[in-house]
Amino acid sequence: MRGSLSRVTVQNLVGVILLLGVVALAADLLRLLATGELPIGRLRRYLWSGVIDSMYIGLAAIGLSMTYSILRFANFSHGDLVTAGAFSGWTVAYLVGGLGVADLSSRLLLRADGGAQPGTVGMDVLAAPLAIVLGLVVAVIATILVALAIDRLVYRNLRDEGGIALLIASVGVALALRYLIAVFYTTETRGVVASAPNVNPSDLHYTLPATEIDLHQLILVGSAVSLMLGVHLLLQYTKLGKSMRAMSDNKDLALITGIPTERVIFATWVIGAGLAGAAGYLIVLDRGTISINLGWFLLLLIFAAVILGGIGSIYGAIAGSFVIGITINLSLVWIPSDMNEIAAFALMILVLIFRPDGLFSGVETA
Repeated sequence: MRGSLSRVTVQNLVGVILLLGVVALAADLLRLLATGELPIGRLRRYLWSGVIDSMYIGLAAIGLSMTYSILRFANFSHGDLVTAGAFSGWTVAYLVGGLGVADLSSRLLLRADGGAQPGTVGMDVLAAPLAIVLGLVVAVIATILVALAIDRLVYRNLRDEGGIALLIASVGVALALRYLIAVFYTTETRGVVASAPNVNPSDLHYTLPATEIDLHQLILVGSAVSLMLGVHLLLQYTKLGKSMRAMSDNKDLALITGIPTERVIFATWVIGAGLAGAAGYLIVLDRGTISINLGWFLLLLIFAAVILGGIGSIYGAIAGSFVIGITINLSLVWIPSDMNEIAAFALMILVLIFRPDGLFSGVETA
């Protein structure tokens, strides 16, 4: 009893210290704004960048949350599904957009030989709109096929072994998938997207949170919001969505009542992997560069968003993604960019100390 009380006291003390730190930073932010040390335009850029990051983190987090909710294991290969979507989608974009402009080998291996410069190929939404859109579609489809193949070859045989066995297997799958991609595309980080055309907010007849926004960011936001809305409609208003929610609540009861659990699992992989593939493709569209560690480096932020929002909650994953995305960008006011993820994890710890089940505690599905 005494040991338990001591642990609770220390936990609460840490929570109070973190909370006081957040309050102090909020007060300092107001001071910086009032004194003009932090221009409003700069703050708006940080917030807009936070929204952008939240979009692709949110897409990947929804897929990870769905996997956990239905299959009950933490899928550490989810980040590399994001990478698979990025490479497959942009390979197709290069094959189509660079037709007659660059060598086939350079386009097929996504500039692994240093050729097919993004500017030469015209890898932006105005110069190659068909290639960009087709690449996004292929990124989704290819990632779904990869995920289904992995499920059939690895996870299906381990479903009755428990979450630990699946988790360990997913780590192995992540490493195998990442270095399989490296065999073909090399380990080099390279630019694959040309500079995005800019748009002035006044041309769109409403105010956006930045002085000037590129079209690639607008496409990212529009695509992500559309996909999130599609998941919401599917889960709430279709028979499949109701079956998924029922299976998430109680798999055994769902099986007894006649819900085809294998079909639900199949749909879970299709939706989760499709969103991961789209997230990977859109990340590259925004950042302009691609590497085999793209999804692996993003995985911690994806997990943080899922845990922060409440494991198993689709809406919690979205809410957690917004908190994480805005936090890591707003923290740039005080800390350098190579350390800004610390702020996101500190905020996650603060929330979990006072709400151990996350922001959407007690919610197991959408």
